[in-house]
Amino acid sequence: MNPVGLISMQYARPFTAEHFPLFKTMKDLGYDFVELLVPEPGEIDAAEARKALDDAGLGVVLAARVNLERNLSSDDPACHRKGIDYLKYAADSAKALGATIVGGPLTGNPLVFAGRAPKPVEEAERLARKQRCVDGLKEAGDYAEKLGILLAVEPLNRFESDVLCTTQQAMELLEAVDHPAVKLMLDTFHMHMEEANLAEAIRLGGRHLVHFQANENHRGFPGTGATDWVEVFRALHEVGYTGPVSLEPFRRNDDRFGVPFAQWRAPHEDESARLKASADFIKSHIMLTDYRR
Repeated sequence: MNPVGLISMQYARPFTAEHFPLFKTMKDLGYDFVELLVPEPGEIDAAEARKALDDAGLGVVLAARVNLERNLSSDDPACHRKGIDYLKYAADSAKALGATIVGGPLTGNPLVFAGRAPKPVEEAERLARKQRCVDGLKEAGDYAEKLGILLAVEPLNRFESDVLCTTQQAMELLEAVDHPAVKLMLDTFHMHMEEANLAEAIRLGGRHLVHFQANENHRGFPGTGATDWVEVFRALHEVGYTGPVSLEPFRRNDDRFGVPFAQWRAPHEDESARLKASADFIKSHIMLTDYRR
């Protein structure tokens, strides 16, 4: 059965040594792994974190944090180089922590969270962006492959990326990169905004898929939104996906006027019951491998 995990941001950001006891909490709630943000230098001690993970019996997947200064898409050679070097650093971090996957918007060019709006580009620049991403992912892929690490490229919605938003775009990129260590990650939250059909998008990207995030359309707890989870997991089963499935239920139960849903907020109450129910909900769908109508 696919391992089911929880993003560390559910509890804290940054996630540091003081939070390591939460690994056991996650395990007790039914999670098999934690999805940690790639730690910034000095944020955690990798050996200490790995021991804490092992002691809790918890696996780990890493999520990359890109910005405009470390940006594969950038036309600034220094920022482009920092983007490649960051992916190499992320692969080193994964190796040290015992992870085998680093996922996320590896192509860079963040929008809303970088304080910039999308704008049209000339065709020559569009193609140049693609080539910079291809070149960067090939170099980073060579490095990651030697460490036994997979880099999983994630399409984001149109408000968070202006270079990679759909599975079709990801397929075009991955086919151009053509590297065994550069694969695909999908997130149903973003897919709700950009895909015509979630199941068909999963089938399209299935042969490249190595990491999957099972999130509601409103980022609430699974089962509380509009996602057709039967269709989603039927499609995952059809493509033979056996990799990790992680949850990011960032959306809190707070619908007061003016609350900025796009920004991360620390939990204001104990969510253990809902987190356990979420793990059980997703695992129940994974276990139903015979999805006959």
